[in-house]
Amino acid sequence: MIDARGYACPMPVVMVQKAVKNGAPQELEVLLDNPCSVENVTRFAGNNGYEVEVRPADDDEYTLVLTRKA
Repeated sequence: MIDARGYACPMPVVMVQKAVKNGAPQELEVLLDNPCSVENVTRFAGNNGYEVEVRPADDDEYTLVLTRKA
């Protein structure tokens, strides 16, 4: 799990990029609190072979579940 709450772009994308590069996990959860970061991480994940499920949580917080496409 990556907790990117409190970070402005591009840091959440960089954090996800490092996790994908270091292990290409089958599934990865990312916590975010910025709608712009949600869009950017979703775009990055989609371009790198992941499907993304966005789960809104509390006020302006989101959990993204990235799952590697088969």
